Amino acid sequence: MTSLTLGASTLQVEVTNIDRFGFWLLVEDREHFLSYEDFPWFRNAAVDQILNVQLLHGDHLHWPALDVDLCLDSLAQPEKFPLIYN
Repeated sequence: MTSLTLGASTLQVEVTNIDRFGFWLLVEDREHFLSYEDFPWFRNAAVDQILNVQLLHGDHLHWPALDVDLCLDSLAQPEKFPLIYN
């Protein structure tokens, strides 16, 4: 017996893994690792808060429960987006 893929994924954004160092985020066909060191807002978040992510306008990620907004460029090049976090 073989499984057939009946269609493409309809999800535009999906958290694929969470571990003690950060989490993996699949956005369309590209996977990003968000470390807690680079993205400290997620360090103490509950799993359901991290999983609840939306892709808006094709380049804007929003976590409503955490009030966190990130542009896709900040995932690809976090060094260009210095953090201000207390």
